[in-house]
Amino acid sequence: MSLGDTLLISAAGMRAQGDRLRVVAENIANANSTANTADGDPYRRKIVMFKSVLDKEMGVEQVKVVKRGYDSSPFNLKYDPSHPASNAEGYVKYPNVSSIVEMMDMREARRGYEANLNVIEVSKALLNQTLALLR
Repeated sequence: MSLGDTLLISAAGMRAQGDRLRVVAENIANANSTANTADGDPYRRKIVMFKSVLDKEMGVEQVKVVKRGYDSSPFNLKYDPSHPASNAEGYVKYPNVSSIVEMMDMREARRGYEANLNVIEVSKALLNQTLALLR
């Protein structure tokens, strides 16, 4: 593996973590949304799944987003009979988004992004030092 390969691998990791951050931001933005009607469902939490994929042309494994899915956990119910989306019992369905879980996912994605960025910076420094030695 060359230093150039490390740049490609780290860039793929940064793209994957960037996608994850976008999904987390969407989840947080929709955390308090409800359906417009009593029989409708509110926003369902989205999740991102990663996989190591072999890039045959480069001969290296890179992380890629292979699937964007939905969290199948139940919706949160809150009692509010005056809400237009309340059911016959007076409960309103809210998204299955937990701000604590989303914040943890955001921190983990940020750390993964930063780690890949550090690898790129170190690889660039090593390439520059190698070029300096060759002069």
